[in-house]
Amino acid sequence: PTFMELLGRVREVALGAYAHQDLPFDKLVEELQADRDPSRNPLFQIAFTLDNTPHSELDLPGIKASLQLAQTVTAKFDLTLSIFKKSDGYQGILQYNLDLFDATTVERLAGHFQTLLKGVIADPDQPLSELPLLSDSEQHQLLEDWNATATEYPGYQCIHHLFEAQVARTPNATALVMEDQRISYAELNARANQLAHHLRRLGIAPDSLVGIAMHRSIELVTGILGILKAGGAYVPLDSTYPRERLAFMLRDTGVQVLLTEQSLLSGFPDYMGRTVCLDRDWPLMEQEQQDNPPHQTVADNLAYVMYTSGSTGSPKGVMVPHRGVVRLVCGADYVRLGADQTHLLLSPVSFDASTFELWGALLHGAQCIVFPQEIPAIDGLGSVIQRQRVSTLFLTCSLFNMIIDEAPHILSGLRQLLTGGEALSVSHVRRALESLPETELINGYGPTESTTFACCYAIPEVLDDRLASVPIGRPIANTIIYVLDRNRNPVPVGVPGELYIGGDGLARGYLNQAELTAEKFVENPFSEDRQSRLYKSGDRVRYLADGNIEFLGRTDHQVKIRGFRIELGEIESVLEGHEAVRKSVVTVGVDEAGDKWLLAYVVTQDGYSQDAEQLRDYLKERIPNYMLPAHYMFLQALPLSPNGKIDRDALPQPDESGPPAEESFVAPRNPTEQSIAEIWCMLLKLERVGVHDNFFRLGGHSLLAVQVINRLEEGFGLEIPLDVVFEFPSVAELAAYVDASEYTGYSDVPSLSGAGGGEHESGEI
Repeated sequence: PTFMELLGRVREVALGAYAHQDLPFDKLVEELQADRDPSRNPLFQIAFTLDNTPHSELDLPGIKASLQLAQTVTAKFDLTLSIFKKSDGYQGILQYNLDLFDATTVERLAGHFQTLLKGVIADPDQPLSELPLLSDSEQHQLLEDWNATATEYPGYQCIHHLFEAQVARTPNATALVMEDQRISYAELNARANQLAHHLRRLGIAPDSLVGIAMHRSIELVTGILGILKAGGAYVPLDSTYPRERLAFMLRDTGVQVLLTEQSLLSGFPDYMGRTVCLDRDWPLMEQEQQDNPPHQTVADNLAYVMYTSGSTGSPKGVMVPHRGVVRLVCGADYVRLGADQTHLLLSPVSFDASTFELWGALLHGAQCIVFPQEIPAIDGLGSVIQRQRVSTLFLTCSLFNMIIDEAPHILSGLRQLLTGGEALSVSHVRRALESLPETELINGYGPTESTTFACCYAIPEVLDDRLASVPIGRPIANTIIYVLDRNRNPVPVGVPGELYIGGDGLARGYLNQAELTAEKFVENPFSEDRQSRLYKSGDRVRYLADGNIEFLGRTDHQVKIRGFRIELGEIESVLEGHEAVRKSVVTVGVDEAGDKWLLAYVVTQDGYSQDAEQLRDYLKERIPNYMLPAHYMFLQALPLSPNGKIDRDALPQPDESGPPAEESFVAPRNPTEQSIAEIWCMLLKLERVGVHDNFFRLGGHSLLAVQVINRLEEGFGLEIPLDVVFEFPSVAELAAYVDASEYTGYSDVPSLSGAGGGEHESGEI
């Protein structure tokens, strides 16, 4: 509506209300049955009053009287705007609750109100959505000053071009280290060149997609670099994903070549393209030249396609060009990068933190330590950090929290510790600052669509006692950030809006999804360049007064659990593909410690049983483990709101603080089972655990599995591989393994290499 239309509506409503002004206030409260809370007014918290009666000075015999504004020390409401008519205009007072507002915020609010009034006076027939709130100086600050991030960097070059330049500078410097293996920059370059020449013979050219499915290793890095040098873009395929998901990714990308190793071939039975196994076929590659292939790619060509969860039921491939990666690690202003640093490649390559870990090292002459285990155990991680003198490390928030709780000392010696993936815990950050006084902590934020990081925040050594959340900071170099309302107008400082990201880190879009690309990658309304785009993140944020950005949540049903980006709609869509499911809703539960887990509500088709086990098995074949609901609740119908939509707030909650145990309870039968059950109860926040309960169905995940192993090793004095929890997920099975280890010795326990259960999915920081 226009302002004049709004004014007409207000007049109509106000006159209607005056007809009932004799109704006693107490009677109104009684009839409405409003929730009573001593901290606020039960009916409304914001008031506007207009006194439009002119007040002239009173002329009394011997007395001169004038109207004075009374001073009050108690706020009746959260916020009250009172306007008084005077002979020469109007005077206003904003009264506010000091528990909720400070003077700076209210002064800013008053200024926006005045700007709004000026806009109304200038054009009262203008739509409300187009009326101004910001002064020219405020708009310039939000759009220009806080986005002055342009720095010089080689944005016209590709990743492998810059790597080759580094090889020329430091050919004999160590590039990669994995346990006892070491390889120099020159050696890595030569091997990658041989692979690149071979791939070119197979037809790989600029923007060709090459699948890569390998364990974390020096050969994996060789494979990625070889694909880029050949001109192609790599598509990381995590071998722990269900076959159906991997098959979809192969079909969606249409990869010409699959680069893998012999032990993983069985995971791709339906792939009909060309397969290259680096371990099996390396003698063939060794016959190729070792010199750099002629350059064919430019900065706008693709470097990789990484899959993230999709709301439509299928994952979506994010297409990232070379320029996005180069902008991430060259000319960086959020972290110190250089030959004096030692980085740890800890993330799976299907998670875009690996982009920072790998190229932040190799494009600057630094050492990159390849972490040998698929899932990091605390002791193993600490050993590598200390032995290899790692100086720069990235951890997801969940892993960061776990280490700070369990063993913060393993991080001592780090110069820079970056963390992200979810909202940071203030209490864990405080403990980290106390435990790691020599380490700089950095909070990193950014979706895959903006190439790993879009904003970063250097956490100060001392946090404000009133701090409620850790900001995500400001845009990093060559990145643009806007906080906009639903009409894509900039919102004032302190006002929530949606985060839009621009700059050189933007992905090209989504593979084979032009409609979704057009929806999420929109034209930049603040740029004269018609090609300039913004990514509509769906993240709800606000600017703080100092220019840093605070993360507030999501505008949709996307969630973050242990660093993984999950579209709840994808799980619901897959669930509803089961013949027994009529309708489903997936939500997130949170236990007392703040750990999150997924909860599925299911309405079954008539004639079908309510079988949670069957649904678990069905989902396990189609989505990664970290997306599996920990608990299922069966309902006759889903609650609906008055407008017919599912009312998520009305869904019933489980009685327990976490996912419940299996229905058929069998108590522990020996001391080993009792010890393991007690460990599970403590970690999963459960009152009891039966010997046949499944760790992962109770809400366990890989990070909690790490803690299980740590406590078992401490309690039984054994060295236990992390894979054991995935191979023996019940109390009874795990106890049998521990007892066998005690009596027969660790070396006699059957090998569990290749056990499933890893949680690796492309995500974002």
